[in-house]
Amino acid sequence: MLFGGTMATFPPGRRPMSPGNRAGLGAAVVLLAVVSAVELADGRPATYVGLLATVPFVAAVFAVWQVVLSVGVMATITGAIFVGVSGQNHMANLVNLIGIVLATGVAAAGATFRQRQSDRISELLRLAAVAQQAVLRPIGPQVGALAVAGRYISATAAADIGGDLYEALNTPYGVRIIIGDVRGKGLDAVRLASIVLGSYRHVAYERADIKSIVADLDRAVARSVGDEDFVTAALVEERGGTLTIVNCGHPAPLLLRRGQVIPLEPPAPAPPLGFMPEVKARVERLEPGDRLLLFTDGLGEARRDGEFFPTADRAWRLLGHGTVGDGLASLETALHDWVYGRLEDDIALVLLEYAGPDGGAAVSVPSWEVGAAGS
Repeated sequence: MLFGGTMATFPPGRRPMSPGNRAGLGAAVVLLAVVSAVELADGRPATYVGLLATVPFVAAVFAVWQVVLSVGVMATITGAIFVGVSGQNHMANLVNLIGIVLATGVAAAGATFRQRQSDRISELLRLAAVAQQAVLRPIGPQVGALAVAGRYISATAAADIGGDLYEALNTPYGVRIIIGDVRGKGLDAVRLASIVLGSYRHVAYERADIKSIVADLDRAVARSVGDEDFVTAALVEERGGTLTIVNCGHPAPLLLRRGQVIPLEPPAPAPPLGFMPEVKARVERLEPGDRLLLFTDGLGEARRDGEFFPTADRAWRLLGHGTVGDGLASLETALHDWVYGRLEDDIALVLLEYAGPDGGAAVSVPSWEVGAAGS
């Protein structure tokens, strides 16, 4: 009832003033009061009337043109009152009044231009958010036998768009996940990220061998970039409780198991996509409750006062509780606290949890385990 009564005080079709309009009007009124007080305290005939021309400009910094015009009218009337009370209609006083009127017009025009630019920026940010959602679709909360959560942390407060990427798919060959980082920033990085993800979303369902996916993605990147552009990436496949990881110049995932944090470094280093990587797979058997953190290098580069964020040391405490979504939320909070809210690079995070085999259902044995299964 309290809110209903408050809202009822506004006439139909009227809305409360926006914060910007309130700030502009408030600043202008304060300046108008200060100039008026100085004029009254001085006592001489209309000495400071010309200063009232600054009032509409102050309002124009925050408010829309309608508010600027209203403030300008107030300033003009106030100036006219001071001139009239002084009883001396000198040419200088008339020029001051004309100056206030002209300043009001110029300030209103400036406020109009600023508002149009602000509206344009807002529309571009909205389109950027739509583009980001098209590139990075929501993943999880469950993909096959894995609980999955993804998070994109932008270093730019104005927009959540960049070149970091991730995707999780439940394919006939198991759950397949990619995380990657495009060299560079801006729209070119977003374009290349969309190419990589578009190719991955196709070939992940078509290729039985995860190494073949790497070859396909490498060709897609090579066709789309210059000689110095590339994409680091890590591809993960879970099938029948077996985890396979191939790494193309990307930070090694972290395996969280029974309070320990284990970096899953590749058997041999491989260059990023775009440089024809020859990858070697790392294979791990998963245990129920295992969690795996995939991340881009923005996390490894986050630092304050030259000290890097201790990801491996704090991973279990931050990521080992609650749901995978809770874990990523804790990590993001700790990260922002560490860098005082100032990140130098975007960060993509994916956290997985293996729940164990699905009720004993028959699962195809991966090709790399065929020999072991028969022994």
